[in-house]
Amino acid sequence: MTTVLRAHAEDQYAEELAVLAKGDDRVRPPGWKLSPWAVTTYILGDGDQITPKYIGPRRIVEVAVATLATDRALLLLGVPGTAKTWLSEHLAAAISGDSTLLVQGTAGTAEEAIRYGWNYARLLAEGPSMEALTPSPVMRAMAEGRLARVEELTRMPSDVQDALITVLSEKTLPIPELNREVQAERGFNIIATANDRDRGVNDLSSALRRRFNTVVLPVPATAEEEVDIVSRRVGQLGRSLELPETLTGLEEIRRVVTVFRELRTGVTEDGRTKVKSPSGTLSTAEAISVLTNGIALAAHFGDGVLRPSDVAAGIAGAVIQDPVSDRVVWREYLETVVRERQDWRDFYRACRDAG
Repeated sequence: MTTVLRAHAEDQYAEELAVLAKGDDRVRPPGWKLSPWAVTTYILGDGDQITPKYIGPRRIVEVAVATLATDRALLLLGVPGTAKTWLSEHLAAAISGDSTLLVQGTAGTAEEAIRYGWNYARLLAEGPSMEALTPSPVMRAMAEGRLARVEELTRMPSDVQDALITVLSEKTLPIPELNREVQAERGFNIIATANDRDRGVNDLSSALRRRFNTVVLPVPATAEEEVDIVSRRVGQLGRSLELPETLTGLEEIRRVVTVFRELRTGVTEDGRTKVKSPSGTLSTAEAISVLTNGIALAAHFGDGVLRPSDVAAGIAGAVIQDPVSDRVVWREYLETVVRERQDWRDFYRACRDAG
């Protein structure tokens, strides 16, 4: 039994990856652990031994996998909560067997995170050398022929982003201090993610954007698809966190998903009533978080059955990001939509009490 709170994808799904590798007789690109067909099966599942990791259009996954088999890098673009990070991790696990070569983009990310840094104690004692150099995850991926992951690319300063241009175009990382370079081994590529709500923060230069093939991850197309995604992830999180067994009816899951979708799209499920949208994203990931928290409440402080009172506070917290404008939107939605639904009376009262 592992005590790790969240195992890496290649460890958590090691048995599935081994099953696929054993039966995989298709052509594998150089440096890949699995063929593109097997990678896609790992991501989408096969309805038997392989569980789905991503629920969405098959063609999107096929395009992403095919991109990584070329010399083009992959940019996963989408609104928050569309599983960009989740998909990039599983792609790296299936292709390279290692999802840990990660650069987290922030406003404070330095160029060393893309190129390399120095062990200054050794640098002062011995002078510049390969032993005194501290490789970045990108440099390690190049040297080992693996995939590197760059999260929130547009959050990084533009000059740091542009450090990737030489890496992606020449497949080489110069080390001028040593008059050397690191050339990428076969199997190397980069998966980057970006939130399309961050456009204008640090837009990609045209030179860098040309070196990526962009795949847009959509929000779930239907309520049923989103309910399926939320149900699966809530169950997985409950098991990994070892939460006590809770009767998690689809009714509450469907209700949370419905609320989020209606507020997100600005119209009720039947299309008859327009509603105001709050400032938050109300993503699928947030719905999963609300329900997981509700299960913990039901298990530890309730009777083990997930009820409206267990999710009401979580929904209100997700909706009301701006304490002034969002509170008005939420109250209006409660009074004009939730209150009118006969089978939602308990939910209405719970939300009023939570507010």
